[in-house]
Amino acid sequence: MKVLLSGTGGGAGWPEPGCRCASCAGLPPGHHRPFELVVDGAVRFPFAEVPRGYRVCGGGLGLVGPDGAALLCVPPGLEPPPGPGGATRYDDEPSRYDAVLIDLLDRPERLGELRRAGLVDAATRVVAVGLDHRVRSEEELTRRLRLWGAVATPDGTALDIAPPRAAAQGPAGSAQAAAGQQPAARTPQVRRALLLGGARSGKSAEAELRLAAEPYVTYVATGPDGAGDGEWAARVRAHRARRPAHWDTIETTDLAATIANATAPLLIDGLGTWLAAVFDEHAAWEGDRAPVGGRCEELVAAWRQAPEPIVAVSDEVGMGVVPATASGRAFRDALGRLNERLAAESEYVALAVAGRLLEL
Repeated sequence: MKVLLSGTGGGAGWPEPGCRCASCAGLPPGHHRPFELVVDGAVRFPFAEVPRGYRVCGGGLGLVGPDGAALLCVPPGLEPPPGPGGATRYDDEPSRYDAVLIDLLDRPERLGELRRAGLVDAATRVVAVGLDHRVRSEEELTRRLRLWGAVATPDGTALDIAPPRAAAQGPAGSAQAAAGQQPAARTPQVRRALLLGGARSGKSAEAELRLAAEPYVTYVATGPDGAGDGEWAARVRAHRARRPAHWDTIETTDLAATIANATAPLLIDGLGTWLAAVFDEHAAWEGDRAPVGGRCEELVAAWRQAPEPIVAVSDEVGMGVVPATASGRAFRDALGRLNERLAAESEYVALAVAGRLLEL
């Protein structure tokens, strides 16, 4: 199966004609034309009518060619076959897809749902389409796609797609080296990532973005549920609504045991609320703070030996005013020391400022 991507942009392309935003202003006109594809020079998307030998599947979004190659196409505005958690599959669905062309700027977690359902695996070529000014630059697009195991291709790219068995029978060394001709090499998932930032800095959104395309994620909520506090409850609801539906969620302050027993990537949000809860549990705001130090030691030890990848969010406390109370200063100092120790044991550390990342 040969797929010609005549256009890879959103409905108005990227840059969008007449748009003066920073994203569009940085690209030449027509850089990514509106999405359009042709399969084997004869079948156009949407797959309404197909020649003999082809089979439409996946609720009209999939196509199986005469050679058995399976393609799934999910441009902007359409939904892939699996529902939340991969619970829904069509009767005519292939066991897996050899290539997926998908809009990842809207809800990248849809790729995680496809992986969870088994429709996308390590050999599937994932190409981002529907590209537009929802992302601020080509560089930021590339960074995100590397995290998600996908690529973007120039308009006019022709993809040769074959089932794994057919591909293996080709001449040795004949693999296409052009962009998009091979499954994207996913950025190796670092075992420990620490994201620091102030209030409304974008640190939580970045943490969620890093794990968005994973099939299994456990979200570890360390703060209170907001009962009796309407403003905090609204924050909690906003976080829950933003989370992918197929993620698991646990609420706990026993982070050391949670990390040690993890069987899937963890997103811990966040360490500041965890430390405040530990202060509460040990009545350490005005009393003995030694137990808080012990809990921090346990967390650092578990972090160092983490069996699964972790992305943790924490508050950067070193750039604000000095707290007016002794308990406030004790909390600030304890969180600052914890951040420093976890950063020393992490492969990736970044500071989020106004939604932008400064890698440390």
